Amino acid sequence: RMHIQRKGSKDKPLSEAQERRNKRIAKPRARVEHVFAGLAQLGGKVLRSIGLARATLHLNWKAAAYNLQRFSYLKEAKIVAF
Repeated sequence: RMHIQRKGSKDKPLSEAQERRNKRIAKPRARVEHVFAGLAQLGGKVLRSIGLARATLHLNWKAAAYNLQRFSYLKEAKIVAF
């Protein structure tokens, strides 16, 4: 199934069903894209190393740093994530 959101125009706004469909498509997309945006703020996939092993290690460190930031936010906000 195509997961492309519908777009309304000035002359023809979206119907209730189309708005519900757009929301259903946007919810999981937002969850995923926020993670990638957070990693992009940490420098994205830009690395200054030579070798696949070191590059993998650097990306793992960035993922761990993102996970720690997310964990500390959830703990501060008293949101039970587990």
